[in-house]
Amino acid sequence: MDHFPGPRHELPRRYCPVCGHWTDRRFRNGPGARPDARCPSCKSLERQRFLAVLTSCLGPLVDVGTLLDIAPAPCTTTVLAELEPVRHVRMDIGYDERGVDLLGSVTAIPLRDGSVDVLVCYHVLEHVPDDAAAMREMARVLAPGGVGLVQVPIRFGRPTDEDLGAGEAERVRRFGQHDHVRYYGDDFEQRLADNGLVFTRTSPRSLVGERVCHVLGLIPDEWVWVVRSAAHDTGEVHPVVVPPPTGLTRALDAVVEAWFDDLVALSHARRRVRRLRSELDVRSRSLGARVRAHWHRSA
Repeated sequence: MDHFPGPRHELPRRYCPVCGHWTDRRFRNGPGARPDARCPSCKSLERQRFLAVLTSCLGPLVDVGTLLDIAPAPCTTTVLAELEPVRHVRMDIGYDERGVDLLGSVTAIPLRDGSVDVLVCYHVLEHVPDDAAAMREMARVLAPGGVGLVQVPIRFGRPTDEDLGAGEAERVRRFGQHDHVRYYGDDFEQRLADNGLVFTRTSPRSLVGERVCHVLGLIPDEWVWVVRSAAHDTGEVHPVVVPPPTGLTRALDAVVEAWFDDLVALSHARRRVRRLRSELDVRSRSLGARVRAHWHRSA
């Protein structure tokens, strides 16, 4: 019987692919007290740990001249450096103190056409009033064969909820943060297509399987869009569906299942050892008491 994962059985450790740190039990709470979200060592969240997985898959397949990381996080800077880009450009608009190499807006990226081999735009577009301009700029700067990794907060089954004039309290209520101007919905992919980007999509579940998601602390169906410029390509928008298991996901599931079974067996063995030690201690104390009583009677 497949007992993984379940309420009675939980993997006792988590592994962070960003910093390589094993932690006992679960990760710490994340934003909004989201459980099992933040690595205690490097502070990475689920999306950043999945970026580390994607980077490890992408690295052997591409030669990266220019890598553009829009609104970078410290932990992702380290992850993306593993692609060994010739030029690693971290860009932000400059509203905070994060370390960047280039000040600029995603709606007017100060780089030439077709100059970027890998672009990362994670949880940025929901902040941008003119997201169409941002998408067109990404399509403009991506080189032939270049790819972008894009992620946004999204709720499937409903249209995008957008209100550029909403106040801070209303934005928190509707979009989750005071500096968000929308919560994306089913039309997100059409927006990409309308603004010059073709795409494929992937998720932790489709790439590494649900069991590995638990080990790495990933959200199984947190989608990432792998985009390319449509200047020399065409594509169609298809409904989002969870891909069936692949040979890789089945193999990883089997490895984690075997590991989990070993951990369960080890846990049972340890409990048996503790029980035997307790019984041995009781018998030793009883024998000691009888020996002392015998010596008292003999004396």
